[in-house]
Amino acid sequence: MKNQFLTLLTLLLVFPACFAQQPKKPNASEIHESIKKLNFLGSVLYLAAHPDDENTRIISYMANKVKARTAYLSLTRGDGGQNLIGPEIRELLGVIRTEELLAARRTDGGEQFFTRANDFGYSKHPDETLAIWNKEDVLSDVVLAIRRFQPDVIINRFDHRSPGTTHGHHTSSAMLSVEAFDLTNDASKYPEQLNATTTWQPKRMFFNASYWFYGSQEKFDAADKSNMLSIDTGVYFPSSGLSNTEISSLSRSQHRSQGFGNTGTRGSSLEYIELIKGDMPKNANSVFDGIDTSWNRVKNGRAIGKLITEIEKEYNFKNPSASLPKLVKAYTLIQQLEDSHWKSIKTEDIKNVISACAGLYLEASAQHNWATINEDVNLTIEVINRSASNITLQSIVNPNNDSISKNINLENNTKFSFNEHYVIGSKAEITTPYWLTEQGSLGMYKVENESLIGSPETPRSQNVTFNLVIENTTIPFTKPIVYKTNDPVKGEVYMPFEIVPIVASQLAEPVVIFENNTPKQVAVVVTAGKDNVEGTVSLNTPKGWTISPKSLAISIGHRGETKTVLFTVTPPSSQSEVKITATVTVNGTTYSKGLNEIDYDHIPFQTVVMPQPSKFVRLDIIKKGENIGYIQGAGDVVPESLRQIGYHVAIISPDDITPANLKHFDAIVVGIRAYNTVDDLAYKQNVLFDFVKEGGNLIVQYNTNHRLKVDNLAPYKLQLSRDRVTDENAKVTFLDPKNDVLNVPNKITEADFEGWTQERGLYFPDAWGKEFTPVLGMHDKNETEKQGSLLVAKYGKGHYIYTGLSFFREFPAGVSGAYRLFANMLSIGKEDINTEPKLNK
Repeated sequence: MKNQFLTLLTLLLVFPACFAQQPKKPNASEIHESIKKLNFLGSVLYLAAHPDDENTRIISYMANKVKARTAYLSLTRGDGGQNLIGPEIRELLGVIRTEELLAARRTDGGEQFFTRANDFGYSKHPDETLAIWNKEDVLSDVVLAIRRFQPDVIINRFDHRSPGTTHGHHTSSAMLSVEAFDLTNDASKYPEQLNATTTWQPKRMFFNASYWFYGSQEKFDAADKSNMLSIDTGVYFPSSGLSNTEISSLSRSQHRSQGFGNTGTRGSSLEYIELIKGDMPKNANSVFDGIDTSWNRVKNGRAIGKLITEIEKEYNFKNPSASLPKLVKAYTLIQQLEDSHWKSIKTEDIKNVISACAGLYLEASAQHNWATINEDVNLTIEVINRSASNITLQSIVNPNNDSISKNINLENNTKFSFNEHYVIGSKAEITTPYWLTEQGSLGMYKVENESLIGSPETPRSQNVTFNLVIENTTIPFTKPIVYKTNDPVKGEVYMPFEIVPIVASQLAEPVVIFENNTPKQVAVVVTAGKDNVEGTVSLNTPKGWTISPKSLAISIGHRGETKTVLFTVTPPSSQSEVKITATVTVNGTTYSKGLNEIDYDHIPFQTVVMPQPSKFVRLDIIKKGENIGYIQGAGDVVPESLRQIGYHVAIISPDDITPANLKHFDAIVVGIRAYNTVDDLAYKQNVLFDFVKEGGNLIVQYNTNHRLKVDNLAPYKLQLSRDRVTDENAKVTFLDPKNDVLNVPNKITEADFEGWTQERGLYFPDAWGKEFTPVLGMHDKNETEKQGSLLVAKYGKGHYIYTGLSFFREFPAGVSGAYRLFANMLSIGKEDINTEPKLNK
C-alpha cells in the first residue's frame, strides 16, 4: 500500500508537494486542461472553520472536472490544534498549517483564504466561539472574502442549524456564512470595503451533508434527499492517470501536522449537498445550472470564448507552441475588458498558459536565502524560450521598479544568463507572516493593513518582472526572487528569498523554571542577518530579579551565523512569574524580535520574525525521584519542561522498554497520543505494567479513543471518551482532598489552577475500574461534572496514573501549578518523602 501511494505521488506531476518551491513545469496534457479552464467563468467557495475541515473531494472535483475557480475559506489557521510532526504550537503551528493548506491547494487545484479569527482551541457552543472571536469582525471578513472572490456557489462544510452538537467553531463557520450570504450585496454593510471591492450576490448556498451529520449511514440513507444534489466525485482523469479521489487523498495528506495521511481510492464516490439558500438547480448534476459560466457573462467576452474554443480544438499535443498566436490574441482581447474581476483572473490564467506553451523558464535567484534592508543583492537571471516562436526579452524590472533594457532575441532552446544587482529599499518590510506582526487577542489576530485581510500569506515584495514581446505583443511575467542550492541527498532545493532584520535575538528557552532561588545561567541566541555585526546584548530586569552582567558585547562575522551569550539570572526568594526579553543594540538601533525557522519537506521554508519574550518562573516546588523515562508520542515539550525543574529525563524508544532498562527509572511518562501513534507499544504494555507492579510510577497522558494501538490501556478497566473541559478557568473540585497527588510533596490548592491556557484537558475517560480513584472534578458551563481528568490506581507496589489534563500546553506557558501537580504525580509513593508539603504562595 505504501509503494502504491508513493507511485500516485510521483504521477501527480502538476502538483509536486514535496518540491513546492520549485517552478511549475506543466506537460502537454496539463497545458490542455488549463486551456479548458480558460473557457469557464464560474466560481465555487467552500467554507469551514479549520485547516483539514475542507472536503478535498469536492474542491478537486470542482477545480479539475468542472473547471471552476474554486477556493477554500478557512476561518482560522488551526493555531489551537496539536502538532504531530514537531514541537511548534500556537502561532508557529498556525504558520505550518497555513502552508499545509497551501500545499493541499497546489495539489487539488484550489485557492486558499482565511479570516482574522484565531483558533483558541476547542469550543462547545457558537455563543462562546463568537464572543471570543468578535463576531462582527469575523463576519466582516467573511463578507469581504465573498465580495473579493465573487462565488456563484457557496458550500458550507457544517450545518448552521445544529448549535451545541459539534465544535463551536464548526457551527459558527456555517452560521456566519449563512448570514454573510444576505449581506454581501448590501452596500450599506461594511461600506469601507467598497473602496477596494464591490458588492456581490452568490446565486445559491449548500450544506455538504453526509452520514456523519445524521448519526449513521442508515439514518442518512433513509433521509429525504429531495433538496439535495448528488455529485459523483470519483471521476477519472486520463490526463494525469489519477481518479479525483486519488488527487483529493494526496491533497488531504498534506495535513501532516494533524496526522491526516490518506490512502487514495478509486471508483464511484457520491457527495451530497443540501440547498440552504437560493434556487434549486433543475439539472441535478450541476451546481451551476442556470448560471452563465461562459464568456458571454462578460461584456465583449463572446469573441474571447470563441477564440479559446478554437485553441482548445486545434491544440497540438506534440507542439503546444502552435497555439501561441491565438493565445496572444486572446490575451490582448482580455486586456480590453471592462469587467475588472474576470480581467484580472483570466489575465493571470492565460499568461500561465502562454508561458507553458512557449516552454518559458524565467528565474531570478539570489546568492543567499535572505538579505537585510539597504543591502546590495546580486541576482542571477536565467531566461530560456523552448519553442520556435519569435520571443524577445525587452526588459526586466527589479524590486525597486527600475527598468533595465535588454532587447535579447530568445532563440529556441538557447539559455541566456546574466547578472544584475539592486539595493533593497529602506522602506522594505521584514518578511514574516503579516498576522503576527502585531499583538492580537485570544480570539482575533490584529492586521493593520486592511488590504492583507484574508490573504493566505504575506505577498512577496522582492520580485523581478520580465517584459517579453511575444507575437508582437508585450506581456509582463512577474517572478519572486528565489534562492536555490544543491543538496547531496535532495538535489536541487529551492527556498524563498526573504528580508530579515540586521540582527535577531531570543532566549534559548521560551520558559525558564527556577525550583528554588539558586541563580541560573540563561542563554541568549543572537543571529546575524548580514556580515560583520557588532553590538551589545541586554535583558530587561523585572522587579525582584537580578541579571548579571547588565550587557554583553557581541561580534558576528557572517550572515546566518549565530552566537550564544550567557547571563546569570537570580530569582526572588518567593514565587514569581515575569516576562524577559533579549535586546541587541547595533549602531544605536535596538532589535528585540526573534527569528524562527520552520523547515519541513512538505511545505516551503519559512522564517518567522516576531517578538519572543521568555517566561521566567520562580516556583515553590519540591520533587522526589530523579530519573524519568519518557516515551514520545505526538510531539510535545514535556521532557524539556521536566528537565527545567531538575529531573534527569531519558527519551526511550519501544525497543528500550525492557525490564532491565526500566528498573533504572523512578517513573515512566507516556507522551501525548503515544498509544495512537506508536505501533510497537502494542507489544510493550505488559513490560510497563510489570514496571508499575515492582514499584515504579507510570503516567499516561491523553490519547484519543480512535485508532488506539493497544487493547488494554491500563492494568484495570479504563474507557476513553470525548469528554473535555475547554474553559481554562473552569472551577476545579478536589474529589479526594487527602490523596497524595494533591498533598505530597507539594500542597495543591485552587491557586495551582490559575493561569491555565486554552483548556483544562481533553479526551477524559468516562468509565473506569473500582481500583481507580478520581482526584479532580471540573466541567464547562451548563454541563455535568467530568471526573476523569486525573485517575490514580495502586498496582502492585507502584502507581498507574492516567491524565487528560493539558500539561503539554501548560508547561510551555510556564504555568506554575501544572509543574507542581506533575511533580506530585512523579513523586507519589516515594518512601523518602518526609518534607512538609510546599504551598503555592
